[in-house]
Amino acid sequence: MSTSGISSSHMDTVIRERLNATHVKVDDISGGCGQAFEVIIVSPLFVGKNVLMRHRLVNSALKDEIASIHAFTQKDYTPEEWQKKQQE
Repeated sequence: MSTSGISSSHMDTVIRERLNATHVKVDDISGGCGQAFEVIIVSPLFVGKNVLMRHRLVNSALKDEIASIHAFTQKDYTPEEWQKKQQE
């Protein structure tokens, strides 16, 4: 099993830096080899953007990282949406 050289902590750092994220949760779902990630991103940059626009923003910001892995799944929330979701 090959590795991408990308760790969960690296993904967390670049997401926070590039997307001004206030909350990030990164799960390596590839068994630790860094080939598949599920992420939750909370950022004020998502305010006023629909799901497709948010995904494009994230994909653009993480272009190099996504190109070197097999699978990337994202859930993107504004801070207000995230706060409401936590109260459910």
